[in-house]
Formats: sequence, C-alpha cells, structure tokens
Amino acid sequence: MAEELLIGRNRDRVKLRSPWAVALLPFITLGIYHLVWWYRINREMRDLGHERGVDLGQSPTNSLLALFPGGIIIVPALVSYWRGTKRVMAASGVAGTEPANGWIALILYIILFPAFAAYLQVSLNHVWTAVASPAAGARALVADAPEALPSEARPTAPGPVERDTAPSPDRPDLPEDTQPA
Repeated sequence: MAEELLIGRNRDRVKLRSPWAVALLPFITLGIYHLVWWYRINREMRDLGHERGVDLGQSPTNSLLALFPGGIIIVPALVSYWRGTKRVMAASGVAGTEPANGWIALILYIILFPAFAAYLQVSLNHVWTAVASPAAGARALVADAPEALPSEARPTAPGPVERDTAPSPDRPDLPEDTQPA
C-alpha cells in the first residue's frame, strides 16, 4: 500500500508509490494502472503548483486524454509524456530536490518504458518527502510537546486524587493507607 502524505495549507494528499509497482502493475492491469497513475501524478503536481504559485499543469484530465484516446494518433501521448517529465523536473525545483534528468528520462522512454515511469516516480517520491517533511516534523514536535497545542486540544492528565485520610504519624507525607508495612 502506498503511503499518503499531506502537503500544503490545503492538506492535499499525495502518495509515495513504489517504483516497482509503477513499472509492473500496468502489465497486470493491461495498462489501466498506468492511465490512473498518470492522472494522479499530474493532479498531485497541479495541487503542488497551486500551493506554491507555480504552473505545474492545469488539467490532469487533459494529460490523461492525451494518452487515451489521444495515444491512438501517437503525437498527443508523446507531448503529454514530454510535458509531464518537464513538470516533474519543475516540481523537483520547487521542492529543492535533485531534479530528474531529462536525457535519462528520454533514453528510458525509448529503450525501456517501465523504467521511465519508475524513474519519474522515484523523483516524485523525493519531491513529496521534501515538501511534506516540515509538516511531519511539526507533527513529531506536537506529539513530544503537548504544550505547543492550543489549550482545547491538549491532552488532560487526571488531577490529584483526594483522600479523606489523615497523614500517618510515622510518615506525615503519606496517607495512612499507603504506609509501608
């Protein structure tokens, strides 16, 4: 199962997908997983672009339609892959991670297409971890220091237990029922 992360003020969901799954599931699902994957990564990049004020694509549906049925005439699919790779490279720049290399992507696209998809996913996984890491760090800090939470969200500890027994003469700091025997 892919791990989901939340990014940005809108808390958009992105997934850290396995590159092996991205490369091999299209064979098992007769290409349907690839179409779903292409739509989702384009949607995730669009959401990141909206959050950061950068154009990382506007319509993931158009990117999908360029693959199918546009792939029947070949050119729209090639343009969609080219622009999608450029968006992954731009997303890497926005996140401050090492960008995907366009030449490596082109060679993988020509020689071994499943490796091309896995390469893009690895680059996107780096982007998502870089973009979501400040929020993950903030969640860890909140878990360690509940006083950083607003007062209504702080966990409450049970108050002192009131006892109606008087302290013992042997140890005045302990009630009689807790004295050592």
